[in-house]
Amino acid sequence: MKFGKLIVLTGPSGVGKGTLVRSLLNRHRELHLSVSVTTREPREGEVEGKHYYFVSRSGFEQMVEAGELAEWAEFAGNFYGTPYFALKQGIGEGKWVILEIELEGARQIRDKFPKALRLFILPPSWEELERRLRGRGQDSESAIARRLLRAQEEIEAAGEFDFQVVNDDLEVALKKLESILNLVEVSGN
Repeated sequence: MKFGKLIVLTGPSGVGKGTLVRSLLNRHRELHLSVSVTTREPREGEVEGKHYYFVSRSGFEQMVEAGELAEWAEFAGNFYGTPYFALKQGIGEGKWVILEIELEGARQIRDKFPKALRLFILPPSWEELERRLRGRGQDSESAIARRLLRAQEEIEAAGEFDFQVVNDDLEVALKKLESILNLVEVSGN
C-alpha cells in the first residue's frame, strides 16, 4: 500500500466492527488504527492510548472548542471523537488508517475527507444484532434499547457508504473487506 488512505468503518453497535478491525490489523500490519477520544469509562482490559484516549467531559469540550477533532458525536450518553492530527499525520506518511466510528462521525469525516473509503458493516438479521448486544453483557436493558433504536437509523443509512459488508460469518466478512481494500489499492482511489 504505497499511498496514504483513510478507511472509515461504520455500523451499528454489536455488529462486530471491533472484531473485524482487530482481525484486519492482525492480518495486515500495513494498516493502522486511529485511536479515538472518549468520555466513557474504560471497559475491562482497555488500555489508555491503545483502545481509546479517556478524557473528562470538560477536557473533551475543550478539544471541540479548539478544533482538535476531525469528527465527534455523542453516543449512549458519552462523547467520542477523532483527533485531527493523527489522521493527517498517518495519511501524510503514506499509511492506510482505519477509523472505526459511528454514523454521525462518519458523515462528518465524509465532508472533511471526501476521498476516504467508506465501509458499512451490516448484521445478518435484526434478531442476530439484538442477540449479540445482549450476549456482550456490558449494557443495561435501557442501554440495549437505546442501541437498538439507534441501530435502526444507522442501518437505513448504509446506502450512503461506498461498500456494505454483512458480518454473518467472520471469515467471509474479512475476505470481503480484504477484497475491497485490494481493489482500492489496485485502482489507486
